[in-house]
Amino acid sequence: MRFLVTGAQGCIGAWVVKQLLDQNIPVVSLDLGTELERLELISELAASPLLERVAGRIEDTDLLTHLVRDQEITHIIHLAAVLMPFCQTQPVSGGMINVIGTLNVFQAARDAGRPVRVVYASSSAVWGPEDAYGARPLSEEDPLKPGTHYGVFKMANEGSARIFYQASGISSIGLRPWTVYGVGRDRGLTADPSLAMKAAVLGKPFQIRVSGFMDMQYVEDVAETFVKCAQSALEGAHVFNMAGDIVQMSDLVAMIERLAPESRGLLSVSGPQVPVSFHMDATALHTAVPGIAHTSLEAGVEQTLNRFEALKLTGRLTPEIG
Repeated sequence: MRFLVTGAQGCIGAWVVKQLLDQNIPVVSLDLGTELERLELISELAASPLLERVAGRIEDTDLLTHLVRDQEITHIIHLAAVLMPFCQTQPVSGGMINVIGTLNVFQAARDAGRPVRVVYASSSAVWGPEDAYGARPLSEEDPLKPGTHYGVFKMANEGSARIFYQASGISSIGLRPWTVYGVGRDRGLTADPSLAMKAAVLGKPFQIRVSGFMDMQYVEDVAETFVKCAQSALEGAHVFNMAGDIVQMSDLVAMIERLAPESRGLLSVSGPQVPVSFHMDATALHTAVPGIAHTSLEAGVEQTLNRFEALKLTGRLTPEIG
């Protein structure tokens, strides 16, 4: 068993690599560079001989083909992507990374000369805004109505995965996270809840740039879900919703202030609701892949604050926010 993790420099990527190394599983990381700063924040195994770091672009078809084949990759966790704001302003570049990059992953799996399982990050952004569906939990059977280029790209990737299974037998699982939070989450609009927790520990003011509700999912649970799905024997091309705890941003601020009283008065909320429905039904995921972890929102926020505090005490918490 040998894993390739694309987007390993990102937040989920760092936690996925950590969990694989904790299980003594060999990992090849692929990202634009070989620095894994987020992994170094959360794990002592960043220098493990089980980890091989490769620098390159996910749009590079030849690189992916040779990497998967020559490194004897058996499992791919594909997380490389650019986020919603970038895709809105730079849709061509965003599509090259998010769509062509995903096609490269599946084509490399197809051409590896051995069975290769793929688990990839789709997104809750395949859904439209809450008022497009009504206030009800959405299942995988509900129609997709993405309201952003990012959501359209993720919807395209789900379709490509289905075709690769039909044409080439590549089994895959696409996962649809909502707001992932925790140490290492510091990019994108939905990183703001994590940045607010960091600001609370640093004693700095911070304004969350979106209001209304989010489905908050603790990063350690999310990473474990990706790993469990990759290690499952589920055949076919599957896509599953993920679900955590729904919270209004003003209530999240109140929770942070209660858990970190020194931050009272420093945090605020302003901005629009994220245009994505936040009521997810994750029954299908829990049925297909038993044992998916769920850390309660309060426990996850407390763990995140404690991790930030530990990094601060050891001088490893950067003073910049975002």
